[in-house]
Amino acid sequence: MGSSVPLRSDFCASDLRRIAKRCGDNRQIRRLLALAAVYEGMNRMNAARIGGMDRQTLRDWVHRFNEQWPDGLTNAKGAGRPRLLNDEQMQELSQIVETGPDLEVGGVVRWRRIDLVRVIEERFGVACSERAITDYLAELGFSNMSGRPQHPAQDARVIEAFKKTSQTRFQPT
Repeated sequence: MGSSVPLRSDFCASDLRRIAKRCGDNRQIRRLLALAAVYEGMNRMNAARIGGMDRQTLRDWVHRFNEQWPDGLTNAKGAGRPRLLNDEQMQELSQIVETGPDLEVGGVVRWRRIDLVRVIEERFGVACSERAITDYLAELGFSNMSGRPQHPAQDARVIEAFKKTSQTRFQPT
């Protein structure tokens, strides 16, 4: 039967509970509390139950904790799929969005995602989805905003006359 992996000696249960109190990641909190239970002398099986895991998983987290401190108890983000546009193309896309469409050239008065998909395919030769456009625009710091619709023939005087004016309330003296 194998022996348990020792925990770092520069932490104690109260340290881990203090870190867990300030932490915002629920998974990391569970792992910190399970390790705090181990520091307090609880057996590894029961400590793993506190953290909602099995004993082998707790052992893996002990290794991560010993190597990377409490920051190692967070879920590592995967590399994910690489972006279809490189940095240079992203900068050009930013300029395209910032300057806006040209009605004579593109035939549109404002950018929609479907229009940007077409522009990206024409300019860069990259086929991407509308969802990818959403992610690219968010990465560039653009948000999905649209102005309030305005009829081109509306008259400001008619609008002003239509507005209701409320009477001033009677103030007793």
